[in-house]
Amino acid sequence: MDAGLFTKMLSDKSLMDLKKMQYRYSAEAVSAMLFFLKQTMYKSLPLQDFKGAALVYLENAAQLRMSAYKTLFLMHNSADAYGLQAMEEEIHSTLIIENIHSSRQSIRRILNGYAPQDEMENRILGMKKGLDFISDTFNKITEENIFRLYSLTVGDFLEENDRLLPGQFYRHDNVFIVGGKVEHQGLAPEKIPERMAQLVKFSGSDTGMNDLLKAGMIHFYVAYLHPYFDGNGRMARLMHLWYLVQQGYSSALFIPFSSYINKSKNAYYKAYTLIEKNYEISSLIDVTPFLVYLVENVYNRMGEKRNQEQSISKYQNALAAGKVTEKEKDLFEFVLSAYGASEFSTKQLEKDFANAAYATIRSFVLKFEDMGILSSQRYGNRVKYRINTM
Repeated sequence: MDAGLFTKMLSDKSLMDLKKMQYRYSAEAVSAMLFFLKQTMYKSLPLQDFKGAALVYLENAAQLRMSAYKTLFLMHNSADAYGLQAMEEEIHSTLIIENIHSSRQSIRRILNGYAPQDEMENRILGMKKGLDFISDTFNKITEENIFRLYSLTVGDFLEENDRLLPGQFYRHDNVFIVGGKVEHQGLAPEKIPERMAQLVKFSGSDTGMNDLLKAGMIHFYVAYLHPYFDGNGRMARLMHLWYLVQQGYSSALFIPFSSYINKSKNAYYKAYTLIEKNYEISSLIDVTPFLVYLVENVYNRMGEKRNQEQSISKYQNALAAGKVTEKEKDLFEFVLSAYGASEFSTKQLEKDFANAAYATIRSFVLKFEDMGILSSQRYGNRVKYRINTM
């Protein structure tokens, strides 16, 4: 293959979309490029696809910022195993991703130790139990503990038809994911135990892979295998966090990972779909698109919360100067605790705060935006606000 063409293809922004690359250069050129990548740049993993071939990735395609590591290693003064504010957002977001309704009020109730009042709160309780389980570093990643985590988080709250058979860790029948953004058939049930054993071994061995990317690989592989009838996405995201906790990243449970995924949900599903479509051309499960998605939309955005300090300083100065009313003080402190770095609408704030008229809410966001404490983003006819991180 011509070296100049190969270099040009490697620098193409559509490199990870093989169908586009074929259209742009030709099927023959893409075939030649894949041959060179297999020989020189692809790194193989001790995880197998449905046909027994090794999964691969391009190590240099996903560039992590140092701020991601700083955020994950940041120590907390709290004696709690996880941040209530972050995990409220984590639970809310991970359920939204799977189109499961939940309310922040109910999540706060359950996280604060109240008993569930309905089926929705039972699901939330399951997520709380899961977070309690993975926050305990004595709970190592084993097949038995994965089953315990699944039972606590998802399995105990399923309809009879979606439950696992007694004595089995994984589903006993085929599963198809059709509609929405992802169309996929899970691994044949008889092969799941072998592949999940590979995953456990991979999580506990030194593969030379970057920890953050390895957590992402675990996340992808659980969703790819689809070892359960229901709750695979929740388990994939919990396994991601669990691995980081096991590796000593002290802030993993003080950061709402799923909120970043929820904000970029289309790209999240597109990464899965792209891997499937590329497989049709390359016959390889190249996980690079998913890892790049995580780096760009999750890891490299985690430092945003640290950048809120300037806005909080502005608020404190305004408060000291008597420019903030008591109601505005309550509203801002609620925004800080309830939403963190996440976006919110005036209607959402009115509903969640539940102690201020809409006119007061509207006046508050406009005033705080003018002071540079809040920023806004327009989505068609809707406007959402967040604590300014610029």
